[in-house]
Formats: sequence, structure tokens, C-alpha cells
Amino acid sequence: MVQVAAALIWEGERFMICQRPKSKTRALEWEFVGGKQEPGETLEQTLKRECMEEIGVPVKVNDIFTELDHTYPDITIHLTLFNAEIESGEPQMLEHNDIRFILPEEIPQYEFCPADEEILKMLMNEKK
Repeated sequence: MVQVAAALIWEGERFMICQRPKSKTRALEWEFVGGKQEPGETLEQTLKRECMEEIGVPVKVNDIFTELDHTYPDITIHLTLFNAEIESGEPQMLEHNDIRFILPEEIPQYEFCPADEEILKMLMNEKK
């Protein structure tokens, strides 16, 4: 089981999604910024490191939005999604193909990684 930390970052009514690069598994699917925990890191440290590596901005890690387990053909993950805020700067596409802020009702327009499906349902239901 691989531990993964991801960020739910809001900008007003919109939240950040990132499109995976063509060169990675689940190419061009959308996801939340984040990644795999390294040995010796807390999940909060993982998220801060991943945000700097992937979008080039420091983040404040807040409370946990949700946690879930998901099994892909190549990996099983335990995903912890944190509420987070960008502390300074503008997100940059250092790793992703695209970065967008979308409204919850726009979720069906995007193809997300399967692990995010339950989270997306929660976001859509929360805003109704």
C-alpha cells in the first residue's frame, strides 16, 4: 500500500485540478496535486514537497478532507486529501500538462483518475 497525499486547493468557488503528463501512467487524466510519501516524511511534509515540485508554490496544509483506498492494476494507494491553501505565488506547470480551477458542477467535463471518483461525488453533492 503506497501512501499518497493530495491537496484540495480552492480559489473562491473553484478548486484546482491538474492534468497528468502524457509520459506517465493514467496519461492526461485529471487529478489533485500531490504524490507519494517518501520514507521519513509525514503526509503533510509529502504534500508540501510535492506542491513545490509539481506546481512551484508553497502550501499551507490544513485538515483532512477525506481518505480512501484505491487499487489500480499497477498500484494500491491510500489517498489522503488535505484541504490546503497556496501561501504565495501562482501555480506553474512544472510537471503537469495543464492546471485549471473548476467549479464542482464542471467535474463531469473532465476525465479524472479513478481513485478520485468518490471525492468528486462528495464535492458535487456538497455544492448542491
